[in-house]
Amino acid sequence: MTLRASLQKLKQSIAQLKDGLLRASSTRRIMQSEADRRQNLIDDLLTREKQLNSTFKGDITEPEPSRSTLMAEGAGASRGVAANPWLINETEETRGLTFEEIKQQQQQIIEAQDSGLDALAAVISRQKIMGQEIGNELDEQNEIIDDLSHLVDKTDDRIRNETRRVKLVETKSASCGMLVVIVLLLIAIVVIAVWPV
Repeated sequence: MTLRASLQKLKQSIAQLKDGLLRASSTRRIMQSEADRRQNLIDDLLTREKQLNSTFKGDITEPEPSRSTLMAEGAGASRGVAANPWLINETEETRGLTFEEIKQQQQQIIEAQDSGLDALAAVISRQKIMGQEIGNELDEQNEIIDDLSHLVDKTDDRIRNETRRVKLVETKSASCGMLVVIVLLLIAIVVIAVWPV
């Protein structure tokens, strides 16, 4: 009965771990690589729990340990460290740390990510303000360009009018010059005709 209660408690604890991991992963409180590492550990726990259940029921069909598992256990034993089959997939960063130390390490990573996000938010906020100021400056420049365009149109109209007047004066002066030449010729003819030879 005690073994059955312990196995049931283990099953509930694994389910709670899965739920906690799902919540932490969906709210992005942990990085994806850490979520994958924890999922591998939970999968190992599920495998062990199934093996324990089958052993308890009398179905001893536990597969032979793989060569890599034996090597990992042998390496741990040769260093004087007790081999822990639950932490076969543990990373180098967390190997040898207690759960509290791992939790602190994760908290430091989360704080570093939060400070990075705060810095990114500050940069984006500054860029937004700069963008708004640039937009305001562009609006003012557009107004100035519109005013200049209006003045250029007015000046262009005046230049056209003045050019027409100059051409009119030119044609009048050309015809006036011809009249002066004709008048001078007539005077010369009259003077020659009247002047005694």
